[in-house]
This record gives sequence, C-alpha cells and structure tokens, in this order.
Amino acid sequence: MIATALDHFTAPPCAKLLGWHLLDARPKEGWVRIGFDGRTDFCNPAGFVQGGILSAMLDDTMGPAVLVMTEGKLFTSTITMTVNFLSPAKPGKLIGEATVTQLGKTVAFVEGRLMAEDGTLLATASTSARLVETEGSSVASARAPRSAAWS
Repeated sequence: MIATALDHFTAPPCAKLLGWHLLDARPKEGWVRIGFDGRTDFCNPAGFVQGGILSAMLDDTMGPAVLVMTEGKLFTSTITMTVNFLSPAKPGKLIGEATVTQLGKTVAFVEGRLMAEDGTLLATASTSARLVETEGSSVASARAPRSAAWS
C-alpha cells in the first residue's frame, strides 16, 4: 500500500460507519480508490442501499482525494455536490474512486464514481468544495498510528 497523508489522520466516526478503507491512491494525480461496506441496515424497503448513504460514500471519497493530493494540508467543505444514480446498489462491498479535476486557491473541483464489487457503475458525482487548511484543526492534531487511521 502506498503511503499517503491519510496515514496521519484518525478516521472520523462517519467514515467508520460507512466501513471506509483506503484501497489505492496516486497522490500526485489527486486520485484515490476507497472501499466501503454497503451494510443491510443501510437499505431502503426495496432492499437497496439508500441514496443518501451512497452520496455520503461519494462525498467521503472525493474529499480525501484533495487531502491526499495536498499532502495533508487541505481539508474540503462541500459547496455543491451533484449525484447521478445509475443502478440500484445491493448490499455488499462498494468501491469509490475520485479524481481532483482542478485545485484552485480556495476551491477544488472533484469527480467521483461508486461501483459494486463486480464493477457495475452505481453512481457518479461531481463536487465543488471549499479548501480549508488542516493546520491547527482538531483532526490534524489528533495524530494516530497507521492502525488507527482511516485505513
């Protein structure tokens, strides 16, 4: 596994709830692949993972792409996020990928996609996000060893 800035951050409770774990990253390209657990308790009455949960997974893929690309210097705060749901998501392992398409001084633009374990494209997303410096933040100061970090 490639070393990333994520190695120095403690996973927030929302990431743990989603089963967030880093699968791969290319920091210089602003690209990440994240694994999630599409738990049955996330399902709607039809038996599919609820769209709001899928949106949270996409959001928690696109933000870390910026954090990795900026070597842990910048968090994101979502300004807008557009999600397109393409296929119903069955419970199970889900995979998110995100790429930073433009990194400005105050705003980043990121594209993401969420897939089933078999490669079925479930949803796509794009976001504009405010850039927030990590220096002095409570998360940045809560350094943790790799075993307790996001992945």
